[in-house]
Amino acid sequence: METKHEHPEDKRRSLYRMFTRVPSSYDLMNRLLTLGLDERWRKKAAKKCLAAGPSRVMDLCTGTGDMVMHLSRLSKNGKRELHALDFSPPMLNLARKKVAKKALIPIRFTEGDAASMPYETGYFDAITVGFAFRNLTYRNPHTPDHLSEILRIIRKDGRLVIVETAQPDNRLLKFLFRLYMKVFVARLGGWISGHRAAYRYLAYSAIHYYTPAEIKELLLQSGFSRVETYPLMGGIAAIYVAVK
Repeated sequence: METKHEHPEDKRRSLYRMFTRVPSSYDLMNRLLTLGLDERWRKKAAKKCLAAGPSRVMDLCTGTGDMVMHLSRLSKNGKRELHALDFSPPMLNLARKKVAKKALIPIRFTEGDAASMPYETGYFDAITVGFAFRNLTYRNPHTPDHLSEILRIIRKDGRLVIVETAQPDNRLLKFLFRLYMKVFVARLGGWISGHRAAYRYLAYSAIHYYTPAEIKELLLQSGFSRVETYPLMGGIAAIYVAVK
């Protein structure tokens, strides 16, 4: 697993600037990154998260709120406390507007840093991360802080459910995946949105991100007791269910 890191504050500032500037095109980012399948995959991840019947759930790095809205829709007939955290105020504003237009159960939005979250130890039964785990862990010097903080706020036997891009094992599929990222995501996405640097980062990090086996190893080494992996569309993405 690659371990080269930026300076901690440089990494945080670069991510903050990027996600503060691109909220209006953030959903487009995710559509391009996943061939338009991200909503279907988020729903699958949300179902796996809720399968154990958690009472308190938090969507980490919620962005514009797509994942937490799936959690809310799937929880509409039951009592469940839902939270969503992100460090970008513009993202949270868009998420709140989305939720306001839908008939959803209440969601508590919080602005905060994944390395130091304002929750009690063992507060949550489950946490989700939708297409943002890469930002928390790829060449990020705060990776140990992020993982230890996630572990801190999940109760014993609680779940962390991640849906994220992955590296396909099939050589042809890997070639096509990388070509798509370089041409359509980095170039076309950057041109359409006007945020070329953000889309170059998105494509580069997806192409060079860890394999599912490396993600599983990372989660186990951080302190989770077991990790299950569910490949999506031939392995271009995956859902991970990690149990504390």
